[in-house]
Amino acid sequence: MPFSNFTNLDFDQIKTSIKDYLRANSNFTDFDFDGSNFSVLIDTLAYNTYITAFNSNMVVNESFLDSATLRQNVVSLANNIGYTPRSKTAANAQISFDVEVEGTDGVVTLEPGVVCTGDVENETYTFAITEPISANVINNVAKFENINVFQGSYLEKIFTYDGSLDQRFILDNDSIDTSKIIVYVRPSGEEIKGVEYSLVNDIVSVDSESKIYLINEIQDERYELKFGDGYFGKKLGSGVGEDGDEIVVRYITTDGAEGNGAQNFTFSGKIKKQDGNPVKLVEIPKIKTIVKAQNGGDIESIDSIKYFSPITYASQNRAVTARDYEAIIKKIYPNTESVSVIGGEELDPPEFGTVAISIKPKNGNLVSDFSKNQILSGLKQYTISGINQKIIDLKLLFIEINSNVYYNNSLVSNPDGLKTSILNSLNQYSNSINLNKFGGRLKYSKLLKVIDDTDQAITSNITQIIMRRDLQLSINQFAQYELCFGNKFYVDPNGFNIKSTGFTIFGQSETLYFSDIPNSDLKTGILRIIKILDDGTIENVVSSAGSVDYEKGEVNISTVNFLSSTKPNNIVEIQAFPRSNDVVGLKDLYVSLDISNSSINMIRDVISSGDEVSGVQFIRDFYSSSYPNGEIIRKW
Repeated sequence: MPFSNFTNLDFDQIKTSIKDYLRANSNFTDFDFDGSNFSVLIDTLAYNTYITAFNSNMVVNESFLDSATLRQNVVSLANNIGYTPRSKTAANAQISFDVEVEGTDGVVTLEPGVVCTGDVENETYTFAITEPISANVINNVAKFENINVFQGSYLEKIFTYDGSLDQRFILDNDSIDTSKIIVYVRPSGEEIKGVEYSLVNDIVSVDSESKIYLINEIQDERYELKFGDGYFGKKLGSGVGEDGDEIVVRYITTDGAEGNGAQNFTFSGKIKKQDGNPVKLVEIPKIKTIVKAQNGGDIESIDSIKYFSPITYASQNRAVTARDYEAIIKKIYPNTESVSVIGGEELDPPEFGTVAISIKPKNGNLVSDFSKNQILSGLKQYTISGINQKIIDLKLLFIEINSNVYYNNSLVSNPDGLKTSILNSLNQYSNSINLNKFGGRLKYSKLLKVIDDTDQAITSNITQIIMRRDLQLSINQFAQYELCFGNKFYVDPNGFNIKSTGFTIFGQSETLYFSDIPNSDLKTGILRIIKILDDGTIENVVSSAGSVDYEKGEVNISTVNFLSSTKPNNIVEIQAFPRSNDVVGLKDLYVSLDISNSSINMIRDVISSGDEVSGVQFIRDFYSSSYPNGEIIRKW
């Protein structure tokens, strides 16, 4: 038989194939005797073939974007379709401070470099600028207002262009924020600022006089600058009509997301007079924080590059489809974790000619007004004329579980330790790709399996799913509210399908709660406000406080004046049971599995533990209902 199986990655099968070949094509007789010298040679051949096949397999895998595993190869393949992976992003803070100086008039300048330091969780981080900032001195005080400072270290590198085609301009540092790179070109040996060159992502509008540069990620997360050749972009050089042959690059190396949250800053910058001499400060300036450090991000991961490079290529730098917006917003706002884009025709009521965008940032739940303005401004160059964009705040749909977990007492000595293991498994599952995104879906069967597979001592679990939305109250104001859950509600004809935490309203001093009464069609219901009397019975305070649509999963609250809530931050938690245990994040709802507010109850399985075999005690003392509880109010 011919020996043609070169790609087999099993040593024993390769060895068998060699023996089969020798058996069919040679006169040797002792090759299949393991104690012979020939067998040693066959082992060597099989081992060599195995290594060759393995290397060939790895080489082929690294040639395709989907299967490549080395970052250098993934980045190179993404570059082939015009995608530049996102670099680390420096956390950005906005500050103001006044500088009191002696004997100085006119203008003073805050030099590029470190401006201040800030603390995050007992770690000190430096914040810098890449361009000088000037301020007028009035009555011996210079005011520096609303300055944007970026977390990281300021560096400067100078290259000299030698005219060769193979010259490379490589920034040797890693952790560079490429969006903060500033490039100047000037004649060699002259101490002038030079002509600023701009970063471009494509060459659509570039001509032979465009002062531009491109940037690529290379090995070890470093970056290389590329300049024009005289056809696409202005060529470097010292001849007539050229800007010069010396390149000055200013940039920041950053710690990325670690710098987020800094809000108490200490001044450590350098201020100079117009003649270049240092300014004598009367005292160290006290810094006022306008916006705390935010939007810092880590370098784009390999998985993210594999996902976003094809859809960015498909978008062709225009925002038309939802996928286009997702790719472009990720580029404009690197702190994006997930994006939901909804056409205005899908809104209720419809808003034709409008695109509603909801963004879940990596750090926190809300995008600041400052970041919203930056995103909308950045989108303008990609969007179609006549289509307006608006960014709406994130709507979180919390999923809680109430699980009774049965365990074999003979296989575990510490039920509390087993409970901790279950919580760890659930926390890991809550960070999976199925959740923590718009359009995410809680798969009930997967959730049950996560619990069961935590330990062999677990025999079964009875788990209930609860949906929760947090209602942000407008205190001391008459207002109407709407909460959309995006999933059909389970309906008990007796009511109490909607439960809430406590609150007070105008004209009532007692703690009150929301509840509901279904209509006869069991598709809609009446929302009411109740209070719990001392004997445990309920009393209607407002018999019709709104409506419930069980089919759409919506709760509408009529005009009411809230005075307080029992939960912090003026929040009322409203819960419902889903009709289907598979819960979906509809449109702009972001699904989040809330383990901290979930309940795990450990119950000894008396049958599996061998305590009884008839099941009588189990049914009497250890029975768990699979259906929603009959509590009147929310207990969490």
